Amino acid sequence: MKAAMTIFVTVGTTKFDKLIETVMKDDILMELNKRGYSYLILQIGNTNLMPDCTPRCGFNNIEMFNLKPSINEYMKSADLIISHAGAGSCLEALEANKPLIVVTNDLLMDNHQSELAEQLHKDKHLFQCTCDTLLQVCKTMHLSQLEKFVDDKSPKIAKIIDDIMGFS
Repeated sequence: MKAAMTIFVTVGTTKFDKLIETVMKDDILMELNKRGYSYLILQIGNTNLMPDCTPRCGFNNIEMFNLKPSINEYMKSADLIISHAGAGSCLEALEANKPLIVVTNDLLMDNHQSELAEQLHKDKHLFQCTCDTLLQVCKTMHLSQLEKFVDDKSPKIAKIIDDIMGFS
């Protein structure tokens, strides 16, 4: 019997309730379940939000936590990661060689994080969307189109971040 495929959702240390609420919508859960996922772990960050973790829409297990000292074990065991656009979360997921959907927070003003996500998307390392377009990405993504992130690109990523921040 094939092991349950796991999705790990992370908002880092931020508060991004809209991402958690969007992932928990029945239409998104059903689409992800159609693709073979049946186990969902939510890292909900610095929030008072209490998502309904009742198993549904083909997901046999849904669990959540706020913050932990490290989420590395969750990333390594996931079959798909859905993350906010924080540089640390993006790079940790990519370095773990996991398929990644980055959801940018369109409510943030002057969002430097989205610029990094856009570049990594152009380089075909991840899928990028907003909460409003997550369902469409889930319907159309082909994980085989993603290119493996190679650790030696870290200087390139550092340069992109420096350019975005105006340090270069």
